[in-house]
Amino acid sequence: MTISTTAKASLSLGALGVVFGDIGTSPLYTMRECIAHLPPVDRVDGVLGVLSLIFWSLVLVVSVKYIWFVMKADNHGEGGIFALLALIHSNREKQPAGTVVRKGLGPAVVMILIGAALLYGDGIITPAISVLGAAEGFNAISPSFSPYVVWIACVILAGLFWVQRRGTKEIGGIFGPVMLVWFATLAALGIWHLMRYPSVLRALNPAWGLALLHHSPLVVAALLGSIVLAITGAEALYADMGHFSRRYIGFAWYAVAFPSLVLNYFGQGAYILSRPATLENPFFAMAPPGFARAALTGLSIVAAVIASQALISGAYSLTRQAIQLGYFPRLKINYTNAEHSGQIYVPFVNTLLAIGCLLTVIFFGSSDHLASAYGIAVTGTMAITTMAYYIVARRNRGWPVWLAAPICGVFLVIDLAFLLSNAHKISDGGWFPLAIGAAVLAVMYTWKIGRTEIFQRVYGNNVTESELTTIARSKHVTRVGGSAVFMVGSPQGTPIALLHHVKSNRCLHQTVVLLSIMTEEVPTVPAGEQLTLIEIGEGIWRALGRYGYMQSPDVGEIMNRIKVLGVPINPQATTYFFNREMIISGGNAKMWEWQKSLYGFLSRNARPAKDYYQITPSQIIEIGLPLQL
Repeated sequence: MTISTTAKASLSLGALGVVFGDIGTSPLYTMRECIAHLPPVDRVDGVLGVLSLIFWSLVLVVSVKYIWFVMKADNHGEGGIFALLALIHSNREKQPAGTVVRKGLGPAVVMILIGAALLYGDGIITPAISVLGAAEGFNAISPSFSPYVVWIACVILAGLFWVQRRGTKEIGGIFGPVMLVWFATLAALGIWHLMRYPSVLRALNPAWGLALLHHSPLVVAALLGSIVLAITGAEALYADMGHFSRRYIGFAWYAVAFPSLVLNYFGQGAYILSRPATLENPFFAMAPPGFARAALTGLSIVAAVIASQALISGAYSLTRQAIQLGYFPRLKINYTNAEHSGQIYVPFVNTLLAIGCLLTVIFFGSSDHLASAYGIAVTGTMAITTMAYYIVARRNRGWPVWLAAPICGVFLVIDLAFLLSNAHKISDGGWFPLAIGAAVLAVMYTWKIGRTEIFQRVYGNNVTESELTTIARSKHVTRVGGSAVFMVGSPQGTPIALLHHVKSNRCLHQTVVLLSIMTEEVPTVPAGEQLTLIEIGEGIWRALGRYGYMQSPDVGEIMNRIKVLGVPINPQATTYFFNREMIISGGNAKMWEWQKSLYGFLSRNARPAKDYYQITPSQIIEIGLPLQL
């Protein structure tokens, strides 16, 4: 399909607004932090070295690693760390459509879960540091604002999370144009100061950056821990690829974001060298005092809000993918745009992010303190992405070791250098995103192994289809009019709810559908491939609904399609039977006791399956199923 020039421009502009918000607001605080952690060298050498490290970090990590390589590892157009997990799984076992493959939690899976968990920590810190760093622009207007900066940031964040329920459709149209203005402003400020001190362009030579790395490891670690702030939004390029595609993200990067960021960083360096005694934040100081500086502060707040929006929306998408892949309990998901299924709102996640961001701002109090905690989560995810990409390159793309190892090895050296340089931040606040990541990892890991245990107990000793038809023919079972749908987790299984129903009531409906909803490890399943229908006999049918991890199932729509295929069923009068699990600890499941308790808590508070499948409550019957772990 040919895309018009206008559409291409629109997609590139949209990518600019959503994908580059995080990395685009890094100039608010990056240069200030780098200068504060300079080794004991001549100021000119130090500034040129910092600029060189920032420039080559942007080139190697963003331009080369993500845009040239990692973003080519897409799963049917979708990116992100769970896309890598799906690619690894899809190559591990090739099975016919409808075959269920229960995969263990091997080292690669656990590694990717850790990366996903760290992204949640990044999702809390990024909005906090972006908005707080922008709000500190009020200090550049007047020092009298200083006592109120934290509360200004809290109000902005509270308003940001409050409007999430309205969805991005209403405000998404202004994201791209505003960020275009933002990047144009970055470039203009940079060019203005570069014209006054053009010699800073010498920093394009990587020798200046390498010279700074010849100091003691502790000094270099502190410096690299600040340099990494310039690339903390790189992971968003891959995570948001499904919305805009690699082509338009790449175009927006090379045409607008990259040159604007480079010009601004070099402009900040020129300002610092032309005014060696200044102690101000060089970003805001580049603008003339008065109206220009106030306007820059206002624009930076808007840009920071947009950057925060990208991370918040990313957390929603990450949660939905985790739910669909079976690594997270079911949660309520609201779709805010009928035309774009990717625009969703997850109330529970929104509440947790809001509380986390507000507490983070209040606890740390300033962006320089928060920068001490920032970076360790995102660098950990970057390193995991590189290792997962190596596996995909070898297994899925067929790369030989001699090609994959050197390329991924270079990326991993850079990632680990940044990760280890942030290790010293753990005691200064880096423990905070790690604690968030550990909590999320515990939930994902416990839910996955708990669901595996439950599945084995419910379907391990199952009634076969031939035995089921024998039961249906029994003279002791009365066939009553109407239809019933029994939800079953396995396409080969007979639901416990059906067996309990027959045992207790000695009856069975004339038409019975055993419905399984399976999530495939692809983003979407075409409509024509979503439904498989098999007649078992004696009025019993087996239906399999297949969806991608970026889709949400609609059982009502499935039943309408089943009726069209000739099954004598009335979707509006059908009764749906569900198991209602009641978890009891003290069993012999291979789980720690704390995991059993946590799984029981998650199971009790997960969104009921009947709500997740969009079924009218009056058509549902739940049958209790005590299970001991």
